[in-house]
Amino acid sequence: MPGLIQPQWSEKNGTVRIANEVVGIIAGLAATEVRGVAGMSGGVVDGISELLKKKSLSKGVRVEVGEKEAAVDLYVVIEYGARIPDVAIEIQENVKRAIEGMTGLKVVEVNVHIQGVQFQQEEAPPEEEESRVT
Repeated sequence: MPGLIQPQWSEKNGTVRIANEVVGIIAGLAATEVRGVAGMSGGVVDGISELLKKKSLSKGVRVEVGEKEAAVDLYVVIEYGARIPDVAIEIQENVKRAIEGMTGLKVVEVNVHIQGVQFQQEEAPPEEEESRVT
C-alpha cells in the first residue's frame, strides 16, 4: 500500500496525488463508525503490531485505486448480537460515502469480510484489598 498512486489531478497551481494509505485510513475510520463493528481485523500482521505497540489506522483494509475508481476490501470483527447483514450494508454505504466525498473517486465495490465476533466481557467488581497493617 505505500507510495503515491493515482488519482492525480493537474491544477493550475500543481498536481494533487492521493496515497493508497490515505484511502485505506478513510475506509477504516468510516467502517469503525458503524454501530455493531467491534473493530478491524488485521490477521497475523495485527498480532505483530500488537507486540510492537504499533497501531495502523488502515489495518484490516485493502484498497485498489485507479485514476478515477477505487475498490475496497474490509476485514472486520462484529459485536455479538449485531445483525450481520444490516451492519455489512451500513459499512458499505458509509465507506463509499466517505471515500467518494473526500477524494472524488468513484467507489466501484466495498467487500466486507466478517473475520470474527467479539463478546462483551463483564467487568469484574473491584476486589477489596486486604489491609497491610492492623
